Amino acid sequence: MARDIQGLGLNMASRFAGSEWAEKYGLRKPAEKLAYHSTKQGFKWAGQWLAKRSAKQQTPRLAAPDSRALFDLTLSDEQQMIHDSMRAVAQDLLRPAALSADEDRHISPELWQQCQDLGISQLAIPESFGGARSDQGDGITTSVLLTEALAWGDLSLAYSLLAPAAVASALRQWGSSEQMAQWFPLWQQPEPIKAAIAVQEAHPLFDPQRLSCKAKKTRRGYRLTGVKTMVPFAGQASFYLVAAMLNGKPRVFIVAADSPGLSHQATPAMGLRCSASGQLTLNKVEVGNDCLLGRGQAFDYRAFIDLGQLHWCALATGCAQAALDYLIPYCNEREAFGEPISHRQSVAFAIANIGIELESMRLLTWRAAARADPGMSFHREAYLAHVLCADKAMEIGTQAVQLLGGHGFTKEHPAERWYRDMRALSCLSSGLHL
Repeated sequence: MARDIQGLGLNMASRFAGSEWAEKYGLRKPAEKLAYHSTKQGFKWAGQWLAKRSAKQQTPRLAAPDSRALFDLTLSDEQQMIHDSMRAVAQDLLRPAALSADEDRHISPELWQQCQDLGISQLAIPESFGGARSDQGDGITTSVLLTEALAWGDLSLAYSLLAPAAVASALRQWGSSEQMAQWFPLWQQPEPIKAAIAVQEAHPLFDPQRLSCKAKKTRRGYRLTGVKTMVPFAGQASFYLVAAMLNGKPRVFIVAADSPGLSHQATPAMGLRCSASGQLTLNKVEVGNDCLLGRGQAFDYRAFIDLGQLHWCALATGCAQAALDYLIPYCNEREAFGEPISHRQSVAFAIANIGIELESMRLLTWRAAARADPGMSFHREAYLAHVLCADKAMEIGTQAVQLLGGHGFTKEHPAERWYRDMRALSCLSSGLHL
């Protein structure tokens, strides 16, 4: 209503000021002045009127939400300490050794011993068996933080160093007390143990739920036949966790490295070169009844795979963070056409997109891990995290090479190695477990 009255008055004053009658009798200037003051006063009066009206109709605001119900990402003191310690290990030990380990296709014994002496695998073993894994319900999230921090140093080295810890995690969660008592003492020996998970198979559109490797029940145990590929430490590990189909359902078996019928062959790959990946051939390998993982309890193979995929997500997140931390100073310091290349919008937007996608990768991974810790369903969250991380890790690796220009294609900078390693995320479903 106030706006209508003001508009009518302004319209009449404007029409009078522009009329021939006002021009004839010299009233144009006074009329324009009147229109100006009327408009100014009208806006003031209309504003006061509308303020009084809205005050009468104003509804009370909702109460502020309870902050305790919000999603809290604050790390505990122990988690922060572990993350900081592993970041220091990544900075001081992994980064200096990353290039040579990639070229030599193996981890030096000195580096392997140093990292295992730090107790990385012990964080996956329960305290009752001499490890450092507590039952407080935050072990999976802590493992994600540890993995991300190590991958910041180098993804391939982190993958290799965590392979035995992944086996220990699977034994802790799915193994019987007899199996843990048999195998966990291997982690307490002076010589660091090597162990690996074998799920991946070399056929198109591999689905970990549909395996070609078969297990058949026998009088003494089980007979395994099949081929596994991209197995870390193939031929070097003390034992393997092998996935195979048993009675139409996927299960996991403990297979000792010296089992008759088990052979291996080296299969160097594009990425993850220092993991000494290879192919395992199981030709009617006989294992005992006590070698079935999850024997006598409800074994959730889907959760077994989901926890492995989350491990890959954490590796990709750490490596992507390393790429971002490397690209920002490089693009700020490198000059082209008289100015830093970061002043170009295409470069600045590419780096900004890396930061956005990186935070998305991290939050989805942490969310899935936070649900898995207390035993909540997390399959949907793990699937979403893996789909996003597999896609964005490849994109970030490509951008890292691209933004470095010709340098990105050379071994002078680590971008080409990051690209090769992060490519594995969309190809592999093997080797890891949180």
